[in-house]
Amino acid sequence: MDEAIATYDVVVIGAGPVGENVAERARAAGLSTVIVERELLGGECSFWACEPSKALLRPVVPHADARRVPELSHAVDGPLDVDAVLAYRDRMAAYWKVDDQVDWLDSVSVDLIRGHGRLTGPRQVSVETSDEGTVQLTARHAVALCTGTGTGTALPEIPGLGTVRPWTNREATGADRVPGRLAVVGGGVVAVELATTWQALSSQVTMLARGDEPLAKMEPFAGELVADGLREAGVDIRLGASATSVTRESGADGELRITLADGEEWTADDILFATGRAPRTTDIGLETVGLTPGDWLTVDDTCRVTAVADGVEPAVGDGGHRALTTHQGKYQARIAGAAIGARATGEPVDNARWGAHAATADHAAVPQVVFTTPEIASVGLTTHEAERTGRRVEVVDYDLAHLAGAQQYAKDYRGRARMLIDADHGTVAGVTFAGPGVAELLHSATIAVAGEVPIERLWHAVPAFPTISEVWLRLLETYREKAR
Repeated sequence: MDEAIATYDVVVIGAGPVGENVAERARAAGLSTVIVERELLGGECSFWACEPSKALLRPVVPHADARRVPELSHAVDGPLDVDAVLAYRDRMAAYWKVDDQVDWLDSVSVDLIRGHGRLTGPRQVSVETSDEGTVQLTARHAVALCTGTGTGTALPEIPGLGTVRPWTNREATGADRVPGRLAVVGGGVVAVELATTWQALSSQVTMLARGDEPLAKMEPFAGELVADGLREAGVDIRLGASATSVTRESGADGELRITLADGEEWTADDILFATGRAPRTTDIGLETVGLTPGDWLTVDDTCRVTAVADGVEPAVGDGGHRALTTHQGKYQARIAGAAIGARATGEPVDNARWGAHAATADHAAVPQVVFTTPEIASVGLTTHEAERTGRRVEVVDYDLAHLAGAQQYAKDYRGRARMLIDADHGTVAGVTFAGPGVAELLHSATIAVAGEVPIERLWHAVPAFPTISEVWLRLLETYREKAR
């Protein structure tokens, strides 16, 4: 087999949104950069997660919203056009083609090697390609590990699971047919979003969740409202349910039989596991730099892996196990790329302008949207997290249905807002919104939390009337009344 050897300032393993951002920032710092990818450029988010899943949900949410407006409800009585929804999904996933990503890499002068990259030592990478043999790469300054979770759905060890062809997020977002009956195992964000999607596309969905409510890591009222929305849509939610075995009857297309821990049996045509993610670090040569294959990687605020002796290899995005969202991974990538450039030029990383080389938002201001009906939007601490960490907060709640903007949105609007105020500093420590149309409130909340805006100044951020953003004024008024 032929072998090529090349040297770059920076080698990036993984060409998802995170890897692309690291590469762009490193290149902008004047460093020669190559990116290595064995699957589709753009990664999980572009083709099997964020983009296709939100494309599937995009028709679902306005369809549900229109039903809440009496003058429009008659126009949306029928089901969604499944073929049209799937066609829209295909378009938003670029038909699983990477031409735009290749053009973009060319435009920023980042080289591309297609193949499976593995570390072979500090700043050394071997790439097995399908058509160019093996390529040996040396990085003068850093190898950035941006493999994320990829296909790493954390499937449980259940007898029979390996023989029934279970769905993960990839099968669920890329499916070209609607299963008659779909069992969704899990109660987190992926589970509730995909249950919302497939129930709206005329599948009969059963959710098997171990906990007492979906979305256990968020404020309890968020999970309660999402559960209510799923039930109203027709989803059968089985709480406290755990699958112990799975079998498929009568061949590859036969009925699935699911046995639960309490001995009850359940049947379905397909089963989707949304039970968390595992790091995609098993086969990337971690052992050659003193790390354990398959582990999450501990990183500092500049995204360097703390356990690597020379502290050079950064792990950016999901693999660093800080905040497992695409937008947070891209944020880390911008910081890591800039930090690599700073170190290469001798700039003091800890004195960077605007704090650009420290991922402080990972600790206190991580935003998240759950695209269900209703939507959930949150940033910063939850009440439980504040209690667990000993943070003194004051909890302020408000019923969104009292807002004129919410009444414009839907006659029977149901929603809730919660703001946590840091009792020692008089700033917003966390916000959660639950209700139709709340996703667009999130960035204002993120600015309030990340910017540590004093409550006294928030009084002067005037919300437009009649919009749901008026909730900010009502939360502040409620806080003032409580303080009297």
